[in-house]
Amino acid sequence: MTNVSPSGPASERSTGRRVIRILIAVLVVLALVVVCFLVWAKAVMQGERPAALEAWTDDRVSIESFDDSVVMTPIDAASDRGLVFIPGAKVDPYAYLAKLVDAVAETGTTVVITKPTLNLAFFDTRPLDTFTRHAPDVDEWFVGGHSLGGVKACMMAADEEVAGLVFFGSYCSNDVSDSDLAVLSISGSDDGLSTPDKIEGAAHLLPADATFVEIEGANHASFGDYGVQPGDGVATASDDEVRDEITDALVAFWGGSGE
Repeated sequence: MTNVSPSGPASERSTGRRVIRILIAVLVVLALVVVCFLVWAKAVMQGERPAALEAWTDDRVSIESFDDSVVMTPIDAASDRGLVFIPGAKVDPYAYLAKLVDAVAETGTTVVITKPTLNLAFFDTRPLDTFTRHAPDVDEWFVGGHSLGGVKACMMAADEEVAGLVFFGSYCSNDVSDSDLAVLSISGSDDGLSTPDKIEGAAHLLPADATFVEIEGANHASFGDYGVQPGDGVATASDDEVRDEITDALVAFWGGSGE
């Protein structure tokens, strides 16, 4: 007896059902991956409430929150200078208020802290004027950020008309060494993520006259107020000490509001 393999419409329907089941399974897996990613991205490292409240109640600075950013404006002696500051990956934008409030007041610089798409700077494709429009009286703009936010800022500086860059525990991944950008890099001696070796290793991507300031005892999370970050070093400098060092570095870089 000769065995004959099933064929014809019944076999084709069976194959079609298998293909459909496989496609459904693939789509379900992809949907689960997307959902898990969105949940992960939305779970930010929250800013510490006492530090944020201290900035909000500082009578030297006005703070406004918008859908895309938080704007810190000096009340007295405002200059025509502004900084668009990009948070680190999954860090609450409000976590940077206290670290920047003294510098805003003492240098007269308006600071716009962005609220990145999905809390990750690399997913944010909005142009710089999305944020600068909140401070129409500012003529000279710098761009900067913390950690991944600083990397994104360097990319933006290569494509946008800005005066310079400001890094908090960060560095460039693209080459701007031939530009005339004014650059300030503030780092921490105990940073376990943007380590001193990484900062030094990327220094050649910046202009030769870039200014480097290393804060002794600061770690990666010292540049904001959001608690402990996995993989980071242990900070020995207090939040107030780091805040003072950041302010001093920015005053030296930009000058005081009375100058």
